[in-house]
Amino acid sequence: MSKPIVEMKNVSFHYGDRQALSDVNFIINEGDFIGLVGPNGGGKTTLIKLLLGMEKQTNGTIQLFGQPIHKFKEKNKLSYVSQKANTFNRGFPATVEEVVTMGLTAKLGYFRRLSRQHKKRIYEAVEKVGMTGYLSENIGELSGGQQQRIFIARALVSNPQLIILDEPTVGVDAENVEKFFELLHELNKQNITLLLITHDIGTMTHHASRVACLNKTLHFHGNPNEFQTLSKDQLSDFYGHPLNLVTHEH
Repeated sequence: MSKPIVEMKNVSFHYGDRQALSDVNFIINEGDFIGLVGPNGGGKTTLIKLLLGMEKQTNGTIQLFGQPIHKFKEKNKLSYVSQKANTFNRGFPATVEEVVTMGLTAKLGYFRRLSRQHKKRIYEAVEKVGMTGYLSENIGELSGGQQQRIFIARALVSNPQLIILDEPTVGVDAENVEKFFELLHELNKQNITLLLITHDIGTMTHHASRVACLNKTLHFHGNPNEFQTLSKDQLSDFYGHPLNLVTHEH
């Protein structure tokens, strides 16, 4: 049986007087591919900040890899791909190799020379995302889909067990979105656990192994097929406004 690598119990969080999360109970098991959906302002970004240690919950407990989050030190087990990752300025002076190397900065510091082993890990990470021919290319010259692959490589280079992706397909064309999800499925098969935040419910129900719907509290956490059977009224209640579920046929 898969073991939980994230456990949130009765978690609440406030920004001053405003409640962002209320009594959230959420588990991510080893090997999951979870699609986290919900409305703007529903607390998805706050949940990420809590898992990354950027904020501290007001109430409740969070465990990462079996440890209370305030005692968790193995930061390399978790990687994050920001929603803003693929908005590099075209003139940004960094090669693909340099961007992927940034994934080792927390471990190496900024000024330590790369060892042969580190360079091997960089190459292997780029190879996993199918971008080995682009190591010397400027990151700003790549397409949105290619950039997103490089940011996945940057996340992979530290050998994480959990990758959190925030709206990773924003600005990526439909053909490359499908290729991107193929890559995620390959990584998931290699026992990398994925938490993907998105507004695209239809795509998520097609690709994820589990779907979680968050609007301040967790309204649903289960099988994508079950999520697709929810009525329009149930979804509208979860989101707080009228909503239609659009499925994607492949």
